[in-house]
Formats: sequence, structure tokens, C-alpha cells
Amino acid sequence: MSDAPRLEPLPEDWQTALFVVAHPDDIEYGAAAAVARWTGQGKRVVYCMVTSGEAGIDGLHPDECGPLREAEEIASARAVGVDEVEFLRLPDGILEYGVALRRSIAEVVRRHRPDVALTINFRETFGGTNLNQADHIAVGRALLDAVRDAGNRWVFPEQLADGLEPWGGVRAVWAGGFPRRHARRRRHRDVRRRRGLAEGAPRLHRRARVGGVGPRGVPRRHPARWRTGARRHPRRDVRGVPARVGLSRSATCCSPVRAHALTGRCARSRGCR
Repeated sequence: MSDAPRLEPLPEDWQTALFVVAHPDDIEYGAAAAVARWTGQGKRVVYCMVTSGEAGIDGLHPDECGPLREAEEIASARAVGVDEVEFLRLPDGILEYGVALRRSIAEVVRRHRPDVALTINFRETFGGTNLNQADHIAVGRALLDAVRDAGNRWVFPEQLADGLEPWGGVRAVWAGGFPRRHARRRRHRDVRRRRGLAEGAPRLHRRARVGGVGPRGVPRRHPARWRTGARRHPRRDVRGVPARVGLSRSATCCSPVRAHALTGRCARSRGCR
């Protein structure tokens, strides 16, 4: 179609990616197809769950729910080739954007030293009146700041006492699942294999789904809808960070990705952040 946006694939000239999300299953419903592609290329992908999702199932006590969802997440990650999964075990449902959350995420960035960092949609909605969950918003905002905090030795310097070093090597933060109206179906010769891996992962979270919605009442997105492409036109997100928005080519159904380029990192020597 002539009015279709020109798509530009996200770069894949990196080796390590760190995926930071609020809850177990946040990655599987939307990003597993892209992760399967990247691990299939031999890349290292690390998962970090800020909470254990223990407050996410109404009929299950948190003491039982947390360990269950952690086990499901580990199994789901293994299905798409990820064998490094960690849980920060911060309290589920009441995460707050701020220095404490930035500190926790910056420490993870310094330990794993990723080339790119990823999260899911942290806008106020998933499109229309479908409200996003508060923890998703807090984690996404904190990640944008934490990847820059990690590269500044004077921010959270107590972390460096244990042998960690600053890490300013994160090139960009990619956020999948941003709301966008335009969508088109596309085909790829290997889409069925990747889609099969992606769809297998959410099934391992079967206890967290009731009546076709997620554990917090948020309708689930198809796992193959997380995309890996971006338009050429620069835009800015809520944090004022240069961003690109577009549709990926890694699955059959289009869904937006926002790529945040960390162009301000080199200006720190001049006192800019």
C-alpha cells in the first residue's frame, strides 16, 4: 500500500540485551517472538523481573503466587532460549518511580553490562481507554534514567565498592507494545517457527490467566505482536529522550516499538545529563 510507513529494522549488531519489566509474563505477552529471534542468532538476553507478580492473582495468596510465577517465568524464558532470569522481588502492585527504583535497576545494568536495554509499553494506555498498569509505567520510566545512571560513577557510588564498574555502554532503550492505530499483516519465511516459540512461552503462565485477561484485568496482547522495526522520523517521548516509532518485521501482526537513543550520554563531561 502506498500509504504504508517505511520500515527500518532495529540494529542487530549487538551481543547482550537486558530486558527489565515489572512482572513475570510481561515479556511473554508481546516480546517472546523477538527474543526467540535474537537468541537464535546466538545473542545473550537477560531477563530482570522487578517484582515476582505476587499480587497479581486474586484467588491466590502472595506467598504461594510469587514462587509459582517465578517458576513459570523461568520455564517460559527457557522456551525462547533465555537462561539468565533474575527477580529483584520489590513489592508488586505498588512500585513507585524514583531514586530507589533507579538505584535497583542501575545495579542490574552495571552487573550485566548490556548493549541494549528493553522494556514494555510504559505509556498511560495500551491504546484508547485500555489503561496501562502502574508498575509498567514506573519501571519503564526508571529504566530510561537507570541506564544513564549506570554510566556515571558519581551516581550510586556505593555500588562500586563491591567491585562493580560504571557501565555507559547501553546504546538505546527499546520499548515494545506502544499504542498505535496503524497495523498491517506481514509474512516472513521463518515467522511460523518464531511464533511457535513465542506462543509456547505464555502457555507456561497458564495459571495467571482467567477469562482471557491478564492477572490484573488487562487484556492480553498476542505474543507475536512485539515488533523489531522503527520509522525514520525522530520523535520525543515523555522523558524528552529522542525516540523512533515504527512497526517490526519479526511476526505476522504489526505492533509498535519505540527506540530511545541515549544521545545525551557523551555530554556528561560538560555537565549535561
